[in-house]
Amino acid sequence: MAIGWKGVFPAVTTQIREDLSIDLADTQRVVDDLIRDGVTGVIALGTVGENNSLEYDEKVQVLSAIVEVVDGRVPVITGCSEYDTRRAVRYAQAAEKAGADGIMLLPPMVYVPKAHELVAHFKGVAQSMGLPIMLYNNPPAYRTVIDKDVLAALVDVENIVAVKESAPDTRRFTDFRNEFGDRYVLFAGLDDVALEGLFLGAQGWVSGLTNAFPKESVELVNAFQRGDHAKAMEIYRWFMPLLHLDAEHDLVQSIKLAEQVMGRGSERVLPPRYVLQGARRAEVIAMVEKAAATRPDLTPTPVAELA
Repeated sequence: MAIGWKGVFPAVTTQIREDLSIDLADTQRVVDDLIRDGVTGVIALGTVGENNSLEYDEKVQVLSAIVEVVDGRVPVITGCSEYDTRRAVRYAQAAEKAGADGIMLLPPMVYVPKAHELVAHFKGVAQSMGLPIMLYNNPPAYRTVIDKDVLAALVDVENIVAVKESAPDTRRFTDFRNEFGDRYVLFAGLDDVALEGLFLGAQGWVSGLTNAFPKESVELVNAFQRGDHAKAMEIYRWFMPLLHLDAEHDLVQSIKLAEQVMGRGSERVLPPRYVLQGARRAEVIAMVEKAAATRPDLTPTPVAELA
């Protein structure tokens, strides 16, 4: 499938049974529900999908199950988050065979590469298979930065086509557009600066909280793209307390708990993560319940009022 590289791509959750085995059928149900609610694509096995807590075979099984249930309705992008280039190449090639439409490629885990090592890692994966690649920049989480020099060294790698920008510094969107024009499609990757990213040139949003509130997420982006900025801002302001969860250390547990409160999935996670407890759990539940009780009207602003 050709990827349009725009709209809302939730980083979907991997559903876990009580015995900590992977529930492929429920993962498929969660993904199917998101597609029915209008998302533009899905990110399988991102951070929210607990990529680094899964064994290699489990990753391939989860991805294959998601590709199966999506059945070509939207693009399936899979996270590629590995300790070294050999493992990343192995998974990227397996993802291509499994029917993924693209790769969301992260820097190497644990080891913090220098710029030339980071470039070599990205090139190594890109040259090993034919899928289009979205690079994932998240300096607070991964301690390395995909900066202008790194992107400049990759401009000739044809299948590196997009950048998910998850740095909280929104100036980077403008810097990248000024430096590279439309060479790289930009995506907002941090939920609580998503609308700022759209205003500054992002074509889409890789989102965590979409798992709990997909219709609102889709309408936020749709409203922005049709020029209904007042509606987009109304949704964004309503959503913001929850969107802040995406920038916290316990984002996976918080998003899966929000998903559970909304009747969409289970909060169960794989160790070393554990479900939220005590005051933090009560806080997140209260936030989700308040959001559910105060949902904004998603009716588009009449065209006459936009003029």
